[in-house]
This record gives sequence, structure tokens and C-alpha cells, in this order.
Amino acid sequence: MVLVAAACGGSSGNSSGGGSTSGGAGKPVYGGSVTYGIEADPSGGTGGFCLITAQLAISGILVARMFYDTLTVPNADGGYSPWLAESVTPNATYDSWAIKLRPGIKFSDGTALDATVLKNNLDAYRGTYNTPNHPLLFAIVFSNVKDVSVTDPLTVTVTTKTPWPAFPAYLWGSGRVGIMGQAQLDSGSNCGQDLVGTGPFKYQQGSYIQGSQIVGNRNPNYWYHDPVTHAKLPYLDKLTLKVTLETSQVINGLQSGDLDIAHTSDGKGIQQLRTMAKSGSVNEMESDKYGEVAYAMLNTKIAPFNDVNARLAVAYGTDRQTIIAQTQANVPKVADGPFTKGNVGYLADSGFASYNLTKAKEYLAKYKQDTGKDLTFDLVATNDSSTLSIAQAVQDQASKLGVKVNIQQIEQGGEINAALGGKFQGILWRNHPGGDPDTQYIWWHSGQPTNFSGINDPVIDKDLDDGRINTDPAKRQADYEDLNRRFASQAYNIWTWWTLWTIGSSTKIHGILGPNLPDGKKPSPGLATGHFLGGMWKDK
Repeated sequence: MVLVAAACGGSSGNSSGGGSTSGGAGKPVYGGSVTYGIEADPSGGTGGFCLITAQLAISGILVARMFYDTLTVPNADGGYSPWLAESVTPNATYDSWAIKLRPGIKFSDGTALDATVLKNNLDAYRGTYNTPNHPLLFAIVFSNVKDVSVTDPLTVTVTTKTPWPAFPAYLWGSGRVGIMGQAQLDSGSNCGQDLVGTGPFKYQQGSYIQGSQIVGNRNPNYWYHDPVTHAKLPYLDKLTLKVTLETSQVINGLQSGDLDIAHTSDGKGIQQLRTMAKSGSVNEMESDKYGEVAYAMLNTKIAPFNDVNARLAVAYGTDRQTIIAQTQANVPKVADGPFTKGNVGYLADSGFASYNLTKAKEYLAKYKQDTGKDLTFDLVATNDSSTLSIAQAVQDQASKLGVKVNIQQIEQGGEINAALGGKFQGILWRNHPGGDPDTQYIWWHSGQPTNFSGINDPVIDKDLDDGRINTDPAKRQADYEDLNRRFASQAYNIWTWWTLWTIGSSTKIHGILGPNLPDGKKPSPGLATGHFLGGMWKDK
């Protein structure tokens, strides 16, 4: 998400990783331990990793990708390739899908992945499996599923309520729809602690310390081999994900060797990593391909942003380029909509409000005329210094317009809960990683409880409904372009910039993106939903 990402856009020439774990970095070696700096506590405030109930932002997605595999994964072509699944095949009308598993895959506890376990997982995600752990988000995500049935020992058939050409994207679910072992599914209140997956690493029991770290050891049962070297993955013996809330911790950790690798989307941190990469002290990899958009999400269900004049006043009164300069060292690019370049629905000019103080004051005057009130609102932001600086920049610009902004600080997991409960007027947000735009249906359709903004717009509903069932690429493009324009005209969100995710790593670390996929395609270099962790190796 927050709840929540093909060539590396703007990547440094010093980037490591690539299509193969062995590409250009010498021969991979086994062994070693790597510490990876992540931006926040990975559990999303839930205190555990029961995937059907977890609220995972990018740090939590990396944990999920550490211990679990998904049925599909994104590829460099912008589509989805089978991963745990050997194939995902629709019928002629796209309302029935046969998911065939690869044979011989085992979970970290040695049990087999078969069609029965897969059916139980899919039913658990949609809230129909007999478990006390009821999904909050995924019952909504998979509400278009009518039935899941076992066809043979390795195949399940999923029937859907409507044609659903984007279904393979949902089996990826931004890395959150990992397949859990039967023991974890049935572990009740221990589901978030008894982690059993098919991923490259096996959870070191008791290693998760909230706000600090989580540890995985090499999964000896892991199923995938590097298709170039034919080596059994993973290479590393141990991987530790360590919480590094502040950008300074990332930079200092890489410099001191306390961190082998770390991610950040903070512009000032990226600028520092670029300088370090030029000196040769680290490798750096950047990507805005299939990326997220950073924005201020407005709650249109309540005052003041249930009034379009209030929204347009803030939209025209926000100098986004100045905020980027002040808080992000001019690193990311201004965004005018939810879809990044290269994605279905992208528009070079959506018509979103550009900075114009005169227009902003006109809409502000209309708001006061209609309501008799001065415009003031609360803005929720996470408690790291980088995000706080963004909130303060927004506050400063609003004051010049004559709008009072009260900043409410909260930790990242609490921010997600605030959005779920609708307890905000404005909130700094980051979401909508690239891929099939139908995956945004749950965030914007008026009938969805995860429509945090409370958008109730018949134009957007129609575009989402038509885009979901259309199989003609040109028609789908038109649907989502129209949606993009509607967002702009109504200013439901204040788009700010395309998130540029960056990985800094020791020059000893290689294979960051992992090997080619089983169908021969290269892995997606989009970093908004993390990356495969099983292909990394470390020089001795």
C-alpha cells in the first residue's frame, strides 16, 4: 500500500543486479550473511505476518518475499509470469482460470504444496476458509471470485463473477499474496508468528523484534534454480532485514558496513547515494518504472474536502515543484495522475491543476461563500523526519494561501489504520504501484470499503467497471485515460511526485533483481514492491 511495484529508469551506471545473478559480476558463491536496511517496521503495526490479515507496506512486502512465494510475479515486459504456478490459463470468456502448480515444491517445514493447500490459501484470502483469522483487505480484493475448486492434485480452477482479464495480477498482489503452508493457515492466533512458506529463506523463530529486525536462514527446500548457472537458490546463508527509519541511518550504515544493502525513496538520500556511487564506495540502483505515486489523499466524505472548491483551492495553491526542491533535492519528477509513464492510463497531461495562486484564491473564496468558513484541515504524516519535512512544506505553502494546516504525526502502521478507519482529513500517502490498473479498483470504486477517500463518482465507477471486463487493450487504455482526467478535474487527490525507489549496496553484493523467470522473461526492475531476495550473493 501503502497498502499496498522495466528498465531501471534513471539507474546509475554503477548499478548491480540484472537479469541473471551471474551477469557481469563474476561467478556467484554460496554462503555469507547480508543485512538489509528497510524503511519501517515491516509488520505494518499488526505485530505479525499472517498474510491474510497483515497490512504490509514495502518493508513488510520484503518480508513476505523473503519467506513466501506468489503464484505469479511481474516481468520486465509489464506483464505477469507464472512463478509457483506452472501456468495460469483462462477460458475464452476470462471468467474461469486454471492454476496449475509446479510439481515437487515444498514448504519450509517439508510439507508439499498441492492443489488442496492452494485452494485453502485462496479461500483464506477471500474469507471463506475455516480459520479464525478473517482477512480485512483481501476479502475485498478477491470479492470478484465466485468459487475455487480442486481439479486434480496440482490444479485448481477459479471461477469469477465477471470476466477478469487482470486476474493474474491479483495472484501477485504487489507481493502480498504469498502462499502459506497448511500448518500456518491452521495455527490460529499464532498465524502471525509461525511462518511457513515456500520462499528462499526460512524464518528464524523468535527473530522478529518489532521496530528492529527480522531474520531468515537459507531454505534448504527452496525449489528455484538460476536458469543460467543452474545453481540452486538462494546463495546466502542468512538474511537480516533491519529497520532504518531515518535516511541518515541508511547512509551511515552503508558507510560503516553495518548495512550491506538498503532501500530509500527519500530524494536527499538518493542524492547522497549517487555521490557515493560515483566515488565507487557503493553500488546504486534506481527505478521509477512501474512505480508508485506520492500524494496527499483527501477524505471527500467529510468537511472540508467534501467540497470541490476546497480541493481545487489546495490543488492550485500547492507548488509541487518547490516542495520537491525543498524536501527531495529535486530528485523525483512531478506527477499529474496515478499512472506512471508506460502504464495503461498514463497521460503526459491529465489536466491536473498546476500552481496558480490567483486561481487558488478564487476557489478559496467560493468555498467561504458556500460554507461561511475559513479553510483549515488536519494533515496526517508519519513520524520520520523526511515525511515531516514534506508536511511542513505543505503547511507553509497553505499559510501563504490563507489556509491553516495542523500536522498530526503518527507511525506508519498507525497511518494505515487511520486510513482504514477514515480518521483523517488529509494524509500523506504513497500507493498505486504499476501493473494492471484494474488492481486500483478497490481504492477508488464507490462500492469498496477500501475507498479511503470516499470517492463517489459515477464517471470513475464506470471507467473502473468497464476497464475490469474489457479485453480490448485500446478500450482499456481509453477507460483509464478517462479516469485519469476525471481525477484531475475533481482533485480527489493532490498528486505530488513519482516515487523513485533506490537501492544502495556494498560493492560486494550482486544479483539484486535475481535471475530470469521460468518462462525466460527478465524480472521486473520496478522496486516499488521490493525485489526477489533469493538471487543475491556476496563476495567472500
